[in-house]
Amino acid sequence: MHILQRKILEEAKRMDLSRCGLRKLGSLVNEDHPQKIKHHLDQLEKGGYVKLNKEKTRIVEVLDKEKKDAKARLFNIPILGSASCGPATMFADGKVEGYLTLSKSFLGNGNVKDLFIIQASGDSLNDAMDVVGGVIEDGDLVIIDGSKKNPDNGDYVLSVIDDVANLKRFYKKDGEIRLLSESLLKISPIVLDEKDLQYLNYLIMGVVVRVIKNEEENL
Repeated sequence: MHILQRKILEEAKRMDLSRCGLRKLGSLVNEDHPQKIKHHLDQLEKGGYVKLNKEKTRIVEVLDKEKKDAKARLFNIPILGSASCGPATMFADGKVEGYLTLSKSFLGNGNVKDLFIIQASGDSLNDAMDVVGGVIEDGDLVIIDGSKKNPDNGDYVLSVIDDVANLKRFYKKDGEIRLLSESLLKISPIVLDEKDLQYLNYLIMGVVVRVIKNEEENL
């Protein structure tokens, strides 16, 4: 922000400038040229800091841009039910059960409109050390980027097999897909041959962005 704009904004916060013309405002900020004052008023309005009168010569309202910016960085992400972290036992119907409001820093670099949340059911990823936010335990909320349907080896994915959702770690090699558990328990992987996928209604619904631990649900 230009130093003159900062000075004008400070004066506007300190006193009512709605009846203060360009020359008077200039005298308050030590600027003799009214057109320079007008230019910087325009810039402050474009930046969302103030509201000007119709003639664009006076400040009629100081806007709380910081509050506005903070609100703009909050997003409501849909919660689509539960997914099993263990054996395939949880039906995936895509029903929206609610929304969680999160700030941008929780959401990674993906497009917000492609994100959704699934609640983990089971503990077969309770030793998954490479997930942002911590290991995935029963009841945790897991943010999924639904735009990523072609995961890389090592990604944590939400997959669906015969209409049943699972959270696993994905590996693919030589026509074989392995969906691995990373658990303090001994849980066998799910192993799929690519030739059988058409019969299994197998889909990758997205890649895990991060986990929000169960005790953080009210953040």
